[in-house]
Amino acid sequence: MPHPQLKPRFLTENYLNRELGLLAFNRRVLAQAEDERMPLLERLRFLCIVSSNLDEFFEIRVSGLKEQIRAKSPVVTTDGRTAQEIFRLVSAEAHAMVAEQYQHLNEVILPALAEQGIRFLRRSSWNEAQREWIRNYFIREMVPVLTPIGLDPSHPFPRVLNKSLNFAVELEGKDAFGRSSNAAIVQAPRVLPRVIRLPEELAGCEYGFVFLSSILHEFVGELFTGMTVLGCYQFRATRNSDLFVDEEEVTNLRTKLQGELPQRHFGAAVRLEVANNCSEAMTDFLLAQFDLKPADLYRVNGPVNLVRLMQVPDWVDRPDMKFRSFVPGIPKGVAKGANIFASIRQNDILLHHPYQSFAPVIELLSQAALDPQVVAIKMTVYRTGTDSVLMESLIRAAQNGKEVTVVVELMARFDEEANIGWATKLEQVGAHVVYGVVGYKTHAKALLIVRREEGGLKRYAHLGTGNYHPRTARLYTDFGLMTANDEITNDVSEVFKQLTGLGKARTLKHLWQAPFTLQQNVVAGIQAEAETARAGGKGRIVAKMNSLLEPEVIDALYQASQAGVEIDLIVRGVCALRPGVKGLSDNIRVRSIIGRFLEHHRIFYFLAGGKETVYLSSADWMERNFFKRIELAFPILDPKLKRRVITEGLKFYLADNQQGWEMNSQGVYQRRRSPRSKPHNAQGELMVTLGGV
Repeated sequence: MPHPQLKPRFLTENYLNRELGLLAFNRRVLAQAEDERMPLLERLRFLCIVSSNLDEFFEIRVSGLKEQIRAKSPVVTTDGRTAQEIFRLVSAEAHAMVAEQYQHLNEVILPALAEQGIRFLRRSSWNEAQREWIRNYFIREMVPVLTPIGLDPSHPFPRVLNKSLNFAVELEGKDAFGRSSNAAIVQAPRVLPRVIRLPEELAGCEYGFVFLSSILHEFVGELFTGMTVLGCYQFRATRNSDLFVDEEEVTNLRTKLQGELPQRHFGAAVRLEVANNCSEAMTDFLLAQFDLKPADLYRVNGPVNLVRLMQVPDWVDRPDMKFRSFVPGIPKGVAKGANIFASIRQNDILLHHPYQSFAPVIELLSQAALDPQVVAIKMTVYRTGTDSVLMESLIRAAQNGKEVTVVVELMARFDEEANIGWATKLEQVGAHVVYGVVGYKTHAKALLIVRREEGGLKRYAHLGTGNYHPRTARLYTDFGLMTANDEITNDVSEVFKQLTGLGKARTLKHLWQAPFTLQQNVVAGIQAEAETARAGGKGRIVAKMNSLLEPEVIDALYQASQAGVEIDLIVRGVCALRPGVKGLSDNIRVRSIIGRFLEHHRIFYFLAGGKETVYLSSADWMERNFFKRIELAFPILDPKLKRRVITEGLKFYLADNQQGWEMNSQGVYQRRRSPRSKPHNAQGELMVTLGGV
C-alpha cells in the first residue's frame, strides 16, 4: 500500500541533495563536450544537451523551490536544508556551469569547427555579398512574420512564451503617429529557424551558418522606420512548466488537461537569459517585467538558447566528426517475417536496446494486429511520440475487430499533448482507452496479447524498462522481455485488471508492483543480504538505475553495508546516498556512466545465497516511483537470460574505466581512470558484442 511520509533513520549529513545532484550530473555531461577524445560534432551536441537538461531543471526543480520559498514552506529536505538554502547553492553552481559552457563553446568548439570548414559567421565578418544575401533573406523570410511591439500605454509588455527567443530594442525618436517610445519587443516566431545556412559559394567554406539573432540585430532598424535603434538584445524567459491538476476535483482528466496545457507556456518566470551586451537599464526593466531578482539573471556570451544548435551535427555531412554509424542486432527468432509467437512460445526472448533493435517489439504488435487468432491486446502508453508505428498497429488491430485496451498516461510530463492525440484516435476506432488511476502515474511498460490457440487462449507479454518509443529506443539503454510464461502473463493480466477495473489488488506470483509491493520487496531483498552477511555468509547487491533518493532504501543499504554486504550502485543521475563513509557505508561504491547512449535500464541483483535473483524494472529507487506511480519489476527466470543481464547490464559497466565516474563520500565525482588496466568501454563493447553487421 502507499507508504506514509518516510523519515530517514540516520543524520541529515548522511544524505546528499537532489538538486545539487542533478547539477552534478549535468557537469558530467558537460565534461563529454570538453573531452577531446570525443568526435567534434558530438561534443557540440553534448553542449546542447546540457542546455536542454538545464531548461527542464529550471522549469520543474527550480520552479518548485521558488514555490516553496514564496509559500514560506518550513519543509526541510532529507539532507537538512531549506528551500532558500538549496536555491542559493543551486544558483551559484548553475551560474558557474553556464559560464563554463559558453566559454568552452566560444574558445574551443567554435574555433575547432571553423578549422574544419564549419563556421558561424559573425556580423563583423560579413563581406558585402554575404550581407546582401542575408538582407534579402531578412526581407523575404523574416519581415512578413515579425511583429514588433512598441511599449507605450496602449501597448503593454507582451506575454512572452516559455523559452521563446525575443529581442528587446532600445529606441530614440518618434514614429508615424508622433508617439515617442524608448523601447520595443520583437518576438521571433518559432517557425523561423534559429540557424541559417549560407550557400557554399558565398560562405567561403563548406558549411557557413548565421544565427537568426545576428540577422535581426543587423537589420532590426528596418522594422522601426525613421527611428534610431540604440540597442538590440536577445532575451529568453524560462517558466514554471509543472502542470497543476487537482485530481480530486477532476471529473474528466483529459478535458481538464486540454484546458491546462496552453497555460504551461505562461507559468511564473523562474529564469531570465540575456545576451551579455544587454544594457543595465534594459536588464533591470526585463527583470521587473518577469518579477525576477538579480539571482535569476543569466548573462551569456552567445545565443541565449544553445538547444537550437542541436540540429547542426545532423546538417553537416562529416562522418569523421561524429560517432561511427551503428546497426543494432536482431536475434534470429524475432527477425522480420519470422513467426514471433512461435519463437516466444519456444523460449523467453531478451532484447537489449539500443545494441539490439527495437524492431521485434514493433513486429510483435504488427503481427498481433493482423493475426486472426489474436483476440485481445492490452498496452500501457507513457511516452511514444507524435509519430508512432506502435500506435498505428493498435489502431489497425481495433479496426480488425480485436479487443484493444490502452492505458494512456495523460500526465507524462511534456508528452501530454501527444498522448491526448493518440487517445482520441484510438477511441475513434473503438479501442478502450483508460487513463490509469487518478493520483498515480502509470509508468509501467507492459504489453499483453491474448491469442486463441489449440487448447484454449494463450497469453504473450512484453515487459520493459523503457518506453514504447522507437526513436528513444535507438538512444537509451533498456531491456525488454518477451515471454509466454503462464505465471508471468497471468500477473500482467492481473495488473491490467487493476488499471481498467475496480477491486482489491491480488497477490502477484512474480511481479513486484508499485505502489503495493515494489518498495517493500526491494527493502526485503537488501535486508536478506544483510542477514546472510551477519550470519557469516556472503552478501552481495548490485543495482543500476537513473536515480537513488528514497530514504528507507538508502537506510537499508547503509545497514547492509555495516553488516558486511558488498554493494555496487550504478546510478546515472542523482544519488542521495553517500558511499565510502567510515562506519556507515564502507562497503558501498557508487559510479555513473555517461556516454554515447543515455543509460536508462533499471536492474536489481541480489546474490540470494547463490541463487542470484535478478529483476528488471521501470522504476527508479525514488519515493515517487515507489508510492505515487504504477510501476513493475519483473524477474528474469531463464538462467541463460539471467546470465546475459548480469554480464551485459552489470559486469560490463562495473569494468568500465573509460566512461565511468566514481562518487566520493562528499558527493563529488571523479573520472574513473585505470592507466595500468586494460581499457574497458561498456557501451562500445556492447555495440561490438550485440550489434549487427
